[in-house]
Amino acid sequence: MKRIRKTGRQERFLRKLFLSCFPVFLIATSSLSASEPILIGSKKFTESYVLAEIAKRAIENAGVATEHRQGMGGTIILWQALSGEQIGLYPEYTGTISEEILKAPPSLSAEEMRERLASFGVGITGELGFNNTYALVMRRTIAEQKAIRSISDLRNHPELKLGLTHEFLDRRDGWGPLAEKYRLPTQNIVGIDHGLGYEALRNGSIDVKDAYSTDAKIGENDLIVLEDDLQFFPRYKAVFLYRLNLPPEVVAILRRMEGTLDEKRMIQLNAEAERTKDYARAADLYFRDANSPRATSIGEPFAHKLRRWTLRHLQLAGLSLLLSILIGIPLGIAASRGGWIGQVILGFVGAVQTIPSLALLALLVPLPFFGISVRTAIAALFLYGLLPIVRNTATGLQDIAQPVRESAIALGLEPAARLWKIYLPIASRSILGGIKTSAVINIATATLAALIGAGGLGEPILSGLNLNDHVTILQGAIPAAVLALLVQWGFDLLDRLLIPKGLRL
Repeated sequence: MKRIRKTGRQERFLRKLFLSCFPVFLIATSSLSASEPILIGSKKFTESYVLAEIAKRAIENAGVATEHRQGMGGTIILWQALSGEQIGLYPEYTGTISEEILKAPPSLSAEEMRERLASFGVGITGELGFNNTYALVMRRTIAEQKAIRSISDLRNHPELKLGLTHEFLDRRDGWGPLAEKYRLPTQNIVGIDHGLGYEALRNGSIDVKDAYSTDAKIGENDLIVLEDDLQFFPRYKAVFLYRLNLPPEVVAILRRMEGTLDEKRMIQLNAEAERTKDYARAADLYFRDANSPRATSIGEPFAHKLRRWTLRHLQLAGLSLLLSILIGIPLGIAASRGGWIGQVILGFVGAVQTIPSLALLALLVPLPFFGISVRTAIAALFLYGLLPIVRNTATGLQDIAQPVRESAIALGLEPAARLWKIYLPIASRSILGGIKTSAVINIATATLAALIGAGGLGEPILSGLNLNDHVTILQGAIPAAVLALLVQWGFDLLDRLLIPKGLRL
């Protein structure tokens, strides 16, 4: 009876739990009210990063704020972000625009392309000056040993293992039509990331991969480009796609870059980016050659980048965790009562947990309101965070001993009062354990948000994978691991503040 008389203090458990989430909410929303800069997207390969950095530098030199959303994914993701007004511009290629975006033949003229893009509210600059076509590449030693010089020669070597990027495998101007036209064997193919494919080619894990003709790694690794002897690939002239509602001065800046890069120069910029592991340094090299009055820059300091990545990571994980708590605890209370409602709730949150994280992001992107945005990443993390909270809340309530329940009824408490004053405080240890698990999961999973341009500590990880640079990968991986540990320690402290003293054993 003495412990029951203390429930006036214990009933504040859930209230304190929600109040403890407010600092997380404030951190998560602190920068959302700031004025929005022009967002520049890029695909997940070196040249796209470099071109986006060049555009960023040129626009900022004119006094306009920008933000580079690095490595947002492939063509369709970038196009959806642009047509949905979630980014302002990104670098693209004419062959990709006609084949993948407009689903038109390669013979589409520049004026026809411009008219069709305008129907989406999108404009296109003139050509930047170089053609970056698709190509198949091999190690020179293997190509010479087997006398392979052209794509047609692959027909006679079904034993070769091809490692192709996932986008190339699915494109209209990619592997399927290419294999059909050249009558190539299709039984020895694996999908692989573009940057990691070069390492796999170097160590002999694969024999052939798709590449971009201006990739610096082709020369660095002494690879041979197979001749496209049947002229399958169209021309891929680099351009910028941009929203037509961008300020005229920004569009004028983009157009001033037309014709300023040839293939040789672009390869040099790509090589500089990969040598220094810094895309901004490659942008500097472009401006020095262009005799820009503001040509030199030290780039964004690492401390500033780390702060930006970490704050965005906390926004993503914090907001999603707050939503998981606010919705997960009531769902757990409902599930604890059993019956078909409880089975449906636990079945749903369990099923969500089985969906691969990349697949969940892909499923949310096409839906209204979501798209390529921070909202999508928060929604996915919120769904992933539900299961531990719902399950632990339901389990903690169901495990309350029957004599305790009978004593609460004997006191004459109403059902709501029994829940708030007795059941939730007793289940608090289990509930907080579920929240702790959800928080750690969110911190780790939030690194994938960079795949749709939502930022966070996944940015350096993706960049490092592209550059095959372990140091860059660790710039994101180590802070993410430290954040997870800090969150766990923080919740260990909350255990002492929120859990009734008699339940801390």
